[in-house]
Amino acid sequence: MPISAVIPSTPSANGGTRLQPVSLFGTLHREIDRLFDDLTRGGFGTLPSPAQTNLMPSIDVTETDKEIEITAELPGLERKDIDISIEDDLLTIRGEKKVETKQEEKDKNYHVSERSYGVFYRVIQLPPGVDPSSIQAVMSKGVLKLTIPKPAKAEPKKIEVKEAA
Repeated sequence: MPISAVIPSTPSANGGTRLQPVSLFGTLHREIDRLFDDLTRGGFGTLPSPAQTNLMPSIDVTETDKEIEITAELPGLERKDIDISIEDDLLTIRGEKKVETKQEEKDKNYHVSERSYGVFYRVIQLPPGVDPSSIQAVMSKGVLKLTIPKPAKAEPKKIEVKEAA
């Protein structure tokens, strides 16, 4: 069974992300959210900063007959910074990139700061019936790789019709 959809998420004003709803009124809902985000940022029509958009990890989702593989780029993060959960066939990858502050850096005046910090998450719709205990996650050199075995397909069963008593 193919993956239903990857639910997109976008950066929000507080440095985190929000899911974009997929529904009949999704466009209206997104526009209202954008207006509220613009208000909290202090202006209308402003674009998210490059730091906010860079925090969102890039992912690849591939599929074979037997498994789904999700690869996410998480530069600068370690295993302890990542949280992966599954609920109601939704896989959530959550992480936090923290500011690296050292005592000697407190006296520095930054002229350019393009690095991203904060909380992010990505949500991916999985096919129904995935066994959470069978999911494998490994991280190497800032790349997270999830291997998710596909659930077995239900075999059609023939139902015998009996004579009424």
